[in-house]
Amino acid sequence: MRQPDLVVSGWFGFESRILYFCVMIHILGIVNVNGDSFWARSRAGAGNVVRRVETMLEEGATEVDFGAVSSRPGAELLPWEEEWGRLEPALKAVRAAFPELGISVDTWSSEVVRRALDTVGPFIVNDISAGAFDPAILPVTGKLGLRYIAMHMRGTPKTMQGLTDYTDVVEDVKEYFRGFALKASENGIEDWILDPGFGFAKTVEQNYELLGRLAEFKDFGRPVLAGLSRKSMIWKLCGGGPEDALAGTQVLNYAALERGATWLRVHDVAEAARTVKIYSAMYTSSPGAVK
Repeated sequence: MRQPDLVVSGWFGFESRILYFCVMIHILGIVNVNGDSFWARSRAGAGNVVRRVETMLEEGATEVDFGAVSSRPGAELLPWEEEWGRLEPALKAVRAAFPELGISVDTWSSEVVRRALDTVGPFIVNDISAGAFDPAILPVTGKLGLRYIAMHMRGTPKTMQGLTDYTDVVEDVKEYFRGFALKASENGIEDWILDPGFGFAKTVEQNYELLGRLAEFKDFGRPVLAGLSRKSMIWKLCGGGPEDALAGTQVLNYAALERGATWLRVHDVAEAARTVKIYSAMYTSSPGAVK
């Protein structure tokens, strides 16, 4: 039976029709308020962050993710004070301009979580460490009743690429989330999103195995986020660098949608929105296509 599609109306008249078995597909636009994220065009400063967000909303972002500390391979973790010094002016400016905007903050710090809540109201905590870097972040998130994105990784951004020895990368990541599910429950986190952590402590081959078996993570009964945008698993395979990885990103985003992802974290919002439209058309126009 053909499933009804959902209409997601964005800012400034943008409208996209999105199908995913009656579940909304989220396009999470990336805004980095730092100077060293791996994709330079994702960076924004105080002078252009509002316009950057405005453009993303025009193009179809459903939420926007703000990060102030690079997590690229080899990057150093920064003190929360420095992180917050970058985030605070951007969050204040964006919240003033877009009072209803859905905001995610890419942080591992419980202190940043507390301050961000005071600044923008309820938001999504996007923690690359799933509670490993700051033991207080899980109880704080649970106490404040915030939504949480838990990502799989090993080590830190500086050490993770040397920690890729898995027995079975998919089974090992699933076991990691079984453990996290218990921690979430113990800390009162009822609403969390699963991010398998493409590019974090994984080889190119392991990333593709993880993507190929992404549907297995639906067993957790949680929304699945795919963060594939312009990552090295594309350009190390195809050549070039992040600037050459847009087409590959679209291919992988489509593959992730087919395997159950309902969140796409992306640098290029317009292209992601087109990918979602094509995906929706495929599954609303082809009788029998939905299994």
